[in-house]
Amino acid sequence: MTAEAFSCKMCGHCCQGEGGIVMTVKDQERLAAHLNISVPELVERFTRERGGKLHLTCGDDGYCVFYAEGCSVHPGRPDICRAWPFFRGNLVDQTSWEMIQEYCPGVNPEVDHAEFVRQGKRYLREEGLLRYDPDTSPNALLADD
Repeated sequence: MTAEAFSCKMCGHCCQGEGGIVMTVKDQERLAAHLNISVPELVERFTRERGGKLHLTCGDDGYCVFYAEGCSVHPGRPDICRAWPFFRGNLVDQTSWEMIQEYCPGVNPEVDHAEFVRQGKRYLREEGLLRYDPDTSPNALLADD
């Protein structure tokens, strides 16, 4: 049996840093429903626009506004969060994959890059996480094909 390439340890490392939590329309609807608020309220309270895309904000501690000793909105989290660590860069570049192992304890170092890629692509396809619109989607989820 092949070892699992990734198993989330809920460490929060990927939740830290102002950055790339892009909120697609699908993400906004899912998260607003999870929080039992309207999409406009979600957008007003928890996002900001940058580069023509909506991004989740971070708290004063530098973590995602929804991080509190773990993801407080896990069932409603955006697709970019659902896809970690199977981002395009980590799938196409072995060095990037090696680097994420330094801070993500969920990435199994016993699984080689080729197997990580195989499992990652399967997971992204099965979960419907690949994107094709660079104007509205997180770059890390853009499909090459």
